[in-house]
Amino acid sequence: MIDTRLAPYGALVLRLSLSFFFFAHLYRKFAFIGFDNWWSGLSKQAYPDWTLAYTLGAEFAGAVLLLLGIYTRYVSLLTLPVLIAVTYHWATRKGFWFGDGGAEFPLAWTFMLIAQALLGDGAYALRVPTLPWERGAQRATA
Repeated sequence: MIDTRLAPYGALVLRLSLSFFFFAHLYRKFAFIGFDNWWSGLSKQAYPDWTLAYTLGAEFAGAVLLLLGIYTRYVSLLTLPVLIAVTYHWATRKGFWFGDGGAEFPLAWTFMLIAQALLGDGAYALRVPTLPWERGAQRATA
């Protein structure tokens, strides 16, 4: 049974948690590692520049847009490939357990993004224009 009174607040807590994780990773990337060190380090490991740009763009979108509740479902889906790749990366190198540097936390983060995509914006999300492909669905249900 879904508590329709509290479900929007559950989605809000999840959305803010995800935003915090993205902000934390951006902060680490710029304040501790250094952006140039991060980019050049992954480039030396043969990651293509478009992958790094996608990762950075997805992290910024996840941090800012999830915080504000703007197009939450689509931002969650946009960031999902990054987290799937990170989960795979750590699972193959370190195994599952987070204590060993493994994939446990990225996998939980991945499932949180899937749950957010299913739940939607939640409470206190900014109202933004409906996307063109959603307009037809709204007319059909009205």
